[in-house]
Amino acid sequence: MDVAAAVSRPDPTSPEKGRAPRAKVLTVSDGVVAGTRQDRSGAVLTERLEAAGFEVVGHEVTADGVEAVVGALTRMVAGFAGLLVTTGGTGFGPRDLTPEGTRRVIDRDAPGMAEAMRLVSPLGRLSRGVAGSVGECLILNVPGSPSGAVECLEAVMDVVPHALALLAGDQPH
Repeated sequence: MDVAAAVSRPDPTSPEKGRAPRAKVLTVSDGVVAGTRQDRSGAVLTERLEAAGFEVVGHEVTADGVEAVVGALTRMVAGFAGLLVTTGGTGFGPRDLTPEGTRRVIDRDAPGMAEAMRLVSPLGRLSRGVAGSVGECLILNVPGSPSGAVECLEAVMDVVPHALALLAGDQPH
């Protein structure tokens, strides 16, 4: 899939330098889509991002599965500069295919960020989540449990602004 065409043009509504960084959240869950489960992890991620100074400009929900994740991510990264956090679908269940879908969208892996997220708790070792970039967007896969999602996000939050600056072409070194 050629996502580069979708992200080659910057979003005309993107904030100017000095303004709050932007973020989006994608909840990957068959249960949330079916209405049988609440989107608790998406809600806590939105709260945590806003508390960290991000402007959350989008929150979507998609079903589990590679094609559903690819479709949702492709829409959400189009022209977007900022952080996109997915929650759900990172474990060993048969429908946990968020990493596979994410790999089809990202241009470059950020394995250090994924590893840092895995190291924050014993259950983190069961996560298959990935991190990477497409254009000026950084994508992080975090678990679907509210506590796991926030723990993983907080494990890398200190380097996210620097990563976004580098993706935007800033040379802060």
